[in-house]
Amino acid sequence: MVRRQLSDAEVLRAAQSGDREALGIVLHEQYDRVLLVCVRMVHQRPAAEDCAQEAMIRIARGIAGFDGRSALSTWCHRIAVTTALDHLRRERRRPALTTIRDDASVDDGPIDHDAERSIVHAVEAAEVRGEIAAALAVLPPEFARAVVMRDVADLDYVEIAELEGIAVGTVKSRISRGRALLNQHLGGNQSGTEGRPNTLGTNVEPG
Repeated sequence: MVRRQLSDAEVLRAAQSGDREALGIVLHEQYDRVLLVCVRMVHQRPAAEDCAQEAMIRIARGIAGFDGRSALSTWCHRIAVTTALDHLRRERRRPALTTIRDDASVDDGPIDHDAERSIVHAVEAAEVRGEIAAALAVLPPEFARAVVMRDVADLDYVEIAELEGIAVGTVKSRISRGRALLNQHLGGNQSGTEGRPNTLGTNVEPG
């Protein structure tokens, strides 16, 4: 590995200059954050890991053009968000597969009601996550990115503004409109949202 006594800035510059060892260090140090964003958006671990790998490839290919206007981790967050959104849109275009046969045999043994409730809750949670993913996939990309960067990646308004190249006020507007559209797609009601969890499971802050 590259001499890790070098500063982060020196390792980054070496990676941007084509040093493969330095690039490996950068990718290694960013991977966990990128994977976390993908897991929160995609929810299915194998698909999230595929998204994270694709995001790392995009980071490696684009790192020479990273201009340092935002933190490297913030820039990587944006690539992770975009990659996961691309995945959700591809999945939305695929026909659903039926995995349970109507004529499947049924075991008539004793019913474990606790297990049954657990399964029902798990299915309901999966359905909610699937609905959110599907709704994100149909939002205008600029709204989806803003919502996810704020509510999933937990970036602040200034960081999002820097990444998107827009004013902070525009960021707030996109987040507000994106959340409203997301709630519409999920059959929710936008009135009285302040202080209650939003559709992504994080708190909606006023303003």
